[in-house]
Amino acid sequence: MRLVREAQEQDPDLSLNAAVVRIGQRVGVNKDTLRGWCKQADIDAGRRPGTTTSDAQKIKDLEAEVHELKRANEILLAASSFFARELDPRLPW
Repeated sequence: MRLVREAQEQDPDLSLNAAVVRIGQRVGVNKDTLRGWCKQADIDAGRRPGTTTSDAQKIKDLEAEVHELKRANEILLAASSFFARELDPRLPW
């Protein structure tokens, strides 16, 4: 990524795609992979709009927490129904 950025700084007319192709061939990295890394680095640095790596990790963690809380709620609801039936025999099974 540093080499791509340096290539663009040395030649301001060089597009990201051209720099990625040039550098990717030299270092043996797939151009699409290198382009993705460069774009994500620009997002993380605030030079491009998008979801930063840290925000993406936070979102992933929060989604996992929501999933676990929903599961816990289902268990608690089933347990409360079970104990309500035990305490009040008039309730239907």
